[in-house]
Amino acid sequence: MSFRPLHDRVVVRRLDSEEKTKGGIIIPDTAKEKPSEGVVVAVGPGARDEQGVRVLPDVSAGDRILFGKWSGTEVKVDGEDLLIMKESDIMGIIEG
Repeated sequence: MSFRPLHDRVVVRRLDSEEKTKGGIIIPDTAKEKPSEGVVVAVGPGARDEQGVRVLPDVSAGDRILFGKWSGTEVKVDGEDLLIMKESDIMGIIEG
């Protein structure tokens, strides 16, 4: 199955968080916070402004991003856990 987001929505795959702290302490799964970093899987065509002109999204598939802790809606597509969020929920693109 393929999934195509609508308007200014973005599909994101969370990146796994570190399993150890900098001091070497192993963090169990139950104590880990959900990561707020991910990779864009798919992007909608963009929202429309008040005049009806399409505003193209600033992110594209493959971009590594940071997003808010409670951003998006969790969905399961083809057995994979993904997030669907509005582009405005994305705080920035990680470059380099």
